[in-house]
Amino acid sequence: MSEPKQPSKHSVRVQIYGEEYALRTDADPAHTRQVAAYVDQAIRTIAESGAVVESHKAAILAALQITDELFRARAADEATAERIRSLSGELRRWLPPAKRGDA
Repeated sequence: MSEPKQPSKHSVRVQIYGEEYALRTDADPAHTRQVAAYVDQAIRTIAESGAVVESHKAAILAALQITDELFRARAADEATAERIRSLSGELRRWLPPAKRGDA
């Protein structure tokens, strides 16, 4: 039996708020660049608002904003999944017993 194939690592150079980072990742390089650009833009938006001066504080506020977006998206996904499960149950009642997939 052969070993399961490990995803290949990519080395990707990105710029975030004027700093260059060399990242090693399993993700597609284009995806990694897109993520880095999103983080860069979030930090720049906060820094340009004038609310903070220090770059590390802008980065922390950007991380909080992005994490809030993630949590809200997860909650919306779960609400959508719950609604689909509910609709599936309603639709199942309309199917003939042999087609319902009940064990």
